[in-house]
Amino acid sequence: MNPTTPIQLTTLPPHARQAVVVTGDGYRTTHATLRAYAMVDDRWHPAGPPRPARIGADGFSDHHVEGVPTTPTGVYAIGPTMYGIAADPGVRYPYHRVAVDDWWNANPSSPHYNGFQRSATNPGGHSEALWREDPAYTHFAVISYNMPPTVATPVPDAGSGIFLHEFTEPDGNATAGCVSLSHEHLVEVLTWLDPDAAPHVVLTPVQHLDRY
Repeated sequence: MNPTTPIQLTTLPPHARQAVVVTGDGYRTTHATLRAYAMVDDRWHPAGPPRPARIGADGFSDHHVEGVPTTPTGVYAIGPTMYGIAADPGVRYPYHRVAVDDWWNANPSSPHYNGFQRSATNPGGHSEALWREDPAYTHFAVISYNMPPTVATPVPDAGSGIFLHEFTEPDGNATAGCVSLSHEHLVEVLTWLDPDAAPHVVLTPVQHLDRY
């Protein structure tokens, strides 16, 4: 993929003016490349350089399920709120600074499944104590897999907590299903994303990008 060439993204909503495209070589890779695009004159043009990323330890999946470290393929909106253990780095979205008792609910039997929840006790399942995930959750955006607006309500066991977050190791490492970047690159992307541009994320092996 030529990083300077406009691309076709035909399955994005017509109101989307920003796109983040994460591709890797095949389904089994854990290494990926993140490219940002902006709609200019009705064409998708690169917005910044390609950035190295990591994805799930078991690669991409067209059928992601709870507890399996794959990154779900597809097209997803960016969630309405960004989060982080650290202070707002200057994002254009509402920003919630994570505190003790802030969880991401990954309990398929819970009515709050695949959502942010404040709770003095663990919501159960694979729920994440967000304030403890340092440096991964220094800052993060939510990729709306298995949650509105992708689906009306989360489907139990279909997977939860797919984020765009920071590497947990200096040179990067495979994730539990999220997309991760270096701190510098993450801040660049998060501060570029504009809710008024309805940004969407495309996750796919590069061989199947033409599906999108």
